[in-house]
Amino acid sequence: MTIEQRLFRDALGQFATGVTIITAAPEGYAPLGVTANSFASVSLDPPLVLWSLQKSSDTFTAFEKSSHFAVNILNQFQQDLSNQYAKKGCHDLDDHHFREGQTGLPVINNAIVSFECEIDAFHDGGDHIIMVGKVVAMSGLEVHSPLLFHAGKYRALASLDD
Repeated sequence: MTIEQRLFRDALGQFATGVTIITAAPEGYAPLGVTANSFASVSLDPPLVLWSLQKSSDTFTAFEKSSHFAVNILNQFQQDLSNQYAKKGCHDLDDHHFREGQTGLPVINNAIVSFECEIDAFHDGGDHIIMVGKVVAMSGLEVHSPLLFHAGKYRALASLDD
């Protein structure tokens, strides 16, 4: 049985995700960021997270050369940043969008939380590379509504606590 790629992508889009900007500053590159919703926790002990990057991405070589990356979880007011760093060729971080984190990595200003990671493993994932990182520092942990993505659109979080 063959799965039609567009139909598969639409089906995967039914899973609501948060939106992140993954940042790094590999040697020989300006600080860079790429929008990703392929982020997940892996382990609490040791603290591991993962994200995946399409092998054809214009940022692939830079992230492949990086020994560290940061995962920045965006808040509901950061859709413009998500859009900016999702565009091909638009990955150099604007100076006013980030600050230096605890490990020297660029972290996005006003992100809900930023996880600074050292690369633990790379895994082949078909047309993507899966990057597992050991979290070595965290900052932020602000309580804000997250930027969400579902069915190809940004969405708002509704409270069900009433």
